[in-house]
Amino acid sequence: MVTYTQLWRADPAAWRAAGAAWSRLAEAVGRRAAELGAVAGRVTDGWRGAAGAAAGGHVRRLREPLDAARLAFVETDQVLSGFASGLARARGMLAAALAAAGPAHVEIDRSGRTAPDVTVTGIDRVAALHAADRVGAGIAAALSAAAMADRTAAAALDRLAAAAAAGWPLAVPRSRPPFGTPPGVVRQWWAGLTEPERRWLLLFEPAYVGRLDGVPVWARDLANRSLLAGQRAGLVRERALAVKTAMPRHAAVSASHRLVGLMSGIDAVSARLSAETGERAYLLSLDPTGDGRVVLAVGDPDRADNVLTYVPGMTADLRAVRDDLGRVEALAARAAAVDQAQRTSVVLWLDYEAPSFLDEAMFAAKAESAGPALHRFAEGLRTTHEGPPAQQTVLGHSYGSLTVGTTARTFGLPANDLIFIGSPGVGTDEASTLGIPPSHVWSSTAANDPIAYLAPGWREPFNRAAALLTDPLSPDLRPRPSEDLWFGRNPTDPAFGGRVFTGEPFGHSGYWRADNDALTDIAQIALGPEHQSRVE
Repeated sequence: MVTYTQLWRADPAAWRAAGAAWSRLAEAVGRRAAELGAVAGRVTDGWRGAAGAAAGGHVRRLREPLDAARLAFVETDQVLSGFASGLARARGMLAAALAAAGPAHVEIDRSGRTAPDVTVTGIDRVAALHAADRVGAGIAAALSAAAMADRTAAAALDRLAAAAAAGWPLAVPRSRPPFGTPPGVVRQWWAGLTEPERRWLLLFEPAYVGRLDGVPVWARDLANRSLLAGQRAGLVRERALAVKTAMPRHAAVSASHRLVGLMSGIDAVSARLSAETGERAYLLSLDPTGDGRVVLAVGDPDRADNVLTYVPGMTADLRAVRDDLGRVEALAARAAAVDQAQRTSVVLWLDYEAPSFLDEAMFAAKAESAGPALHRFAEGLRTTHEGPPAQQTVLGHSYGSLTVGTTARTFGLPANDLIFIGSPGVGTDEASTLGIPPSHVWSSTAANDPIAYLAPGWREPFNRAAALLTDPLSPDLRPRPSEDLWFGRNPTDPAFGGRVFTGEPFGHSGYWRADNDALTDIAQIALGPEHQSRVE
């Protein structure tokens, strides 16, 4: 049992730093394992015959324990970081209880016991007695949350220690569901595997595990992190080959520029994954082909009270991922500031080919093609979540709002709330067609966001022409947000039927600025009904 004094003195940042130290050790072991792999390759290339094959196989077998240890060290980081997050939540609960004590005339002793202030008498004392019970219950809930986090971390570390003592046993799994299998089926398959079978998959088929919706977040993170170094090295080799080939100079320059951008994106992702402060990041997918795709969560979605999935719009890709990572960080930080007693995970979902140019953004094809993947991902988050269901919110910005709206209308999204920011239309004229109650469909467009002026629907020019013929001085001719946008009715229009919140006029990309009230409103929506009543 965690005591009041222990929780008061607990330092989540110290546990987060301890986890980061294990992550650094994993990186060092990974480098040594890669060196052994290179040695095995040189032995096989330069030594022919049975003896050479045996020597190469021996060196490769030496690498397997290192790879297994590396995975275990990263998992230790996950466990300790998860414990830090659980402690931070418990301390937030404790802080909320303590904040309520003073105004209610409740005193708290050093052991956490509560009682009315001795100076309070009469009817006020009766109220203080009830308040003392409420504050005491809040303290007890905080201590219980801390104890649960402690037990969970201890059990996970015991399991890792037992596997290490057994020599990291491996076993080839009996079956593998294909990509596209419903996440619920995948979850049942994963739960039925033995620890040695899971470890084998993570070691030898990380690319398969890392992209499979329905596999728990911790396993996908382990798999995808193990692929990063090789993915970047592959881009380096591809760039060197592009420079050496006889392709036209402009094509070589274009290819080199693209590859350098992808490498920069991987570096940005790697930097966030290795950060030693703040919530731990989890890598759920990374694909360096084409313009690049990535799915990354700040905070563990499987253990969070709230999960906000952010879908970016036009020009979003791996090469430009720094801006989107910054937006995810801003949302996570604001949610933590609004309610430190809740754990909120914010996910960047960039697993579709967003339009790169305006001529592509004029059509809904890319949003429509993203629908099955976004639907399956959201289902996977529901399926793998531990404990009571999380408050799930999906947010689409710009063209991403069309992607979210189209997916919700066509395939369904298992979300409590949908948020559309700076939208050119969401593929429908009515919030009621999106599969959730219209009271949980939210939108905001800044007064100076050009999207509402530059993306009028086909009816808008006729409306303006009619106004001109009727009255050349009509107010309808002045610049104003359009009711009908390129992809349907403006979701901020009352006729759409959703709920609207406003923010500062910071343009199309200013919704994530720290001084924008819209950022706080988004966080409050993501935190659920208790906070949504404060949204303006």
